[in-house]
Amino acid sequence: MSSFAPDSLVLNRKLPLWYQVSQSLRASILGRRPDDPLRLPTEEQLAAHYGVSVLTMRQALKELEEERLISRHRRRGTFIEPGARRSAPRRLLGSIDAIVAQQSGEQTTILGHGLGPVPGEIADHFPGLDEVVTYKRLRSDGESGEPTNWVENALRPEIAAALDLADLERWPMTKVLRDALGVRISRVTDTVEARLADPMTAELLCVPLLSPILHYTGVTYDEDGRVVDVARIRYRGDRFSFSVTVEAP
Repeated sequence: MSSFAPDSLVLNRKLPLWYQVSQSLRASILGRRPDDPLRLPTEEQLAAHYGVSVLTMRQALKELEEERLISRHRRRGTFIEPGARRSAPRRLLGSIDAIVAQQSGEQTTILGHGLGPVPGEIADHFPGLDEVVTYKRLRSDGESGEPTNWVENALRPEIAAALDLADLERWPMTKVLRDALGVRISRVTDTVEARLADPMTAELLCVPLLSPILHYTGVTYDEDGRVVDVARIRYRGDRFSFSVTVEAP
């Protein structure tokens, strides 16, 4: 039986290794193709793939097992749950792979894209730039088909020129920028605030007009400190939770 092949990972030694590995593997699982194998490689193979110890790998797998994304069977191996989906609140410790994992695992419909003036709300992030390419997408639950959020990404035109729309249907923008376009991401700054659903958001998310939603803004910087993408995501208030864990030194 062939095994599922997880994505590669560049480890950040400032963060817990088990956490980084679990988030990277989680993103791979939630972003897998329907015909990908459900069986994972052995603990030893996964540890070698990520460049960590077997003990670290076991801790990472334990995290995914608690989320019910995988199941482990003595003598048979470790398997991805066929209905694996995001359910528990995410613990964000500053990893780019955590951002990718947070955004993975949903069906994506591209609503439209095109070049236009920089929206006034995000103009401060693109000084000296008159136009950006905006991508609008609707994301829905993989099982019920219920809409959960919709997102607008504003990219620099020279970066958008190399983007393949097919990648956006499969992967989150952060992963596309890093893995498909080779953008060297230095950091992503997140802001989450409460807002009321405007007419477009109410229609897309199937919620009443002016009902509470969560508005997420993610600003992605490259290694030169330049903003390459600004994501604005509107989440249904009943389908999003935010959790932060503070690790003792």
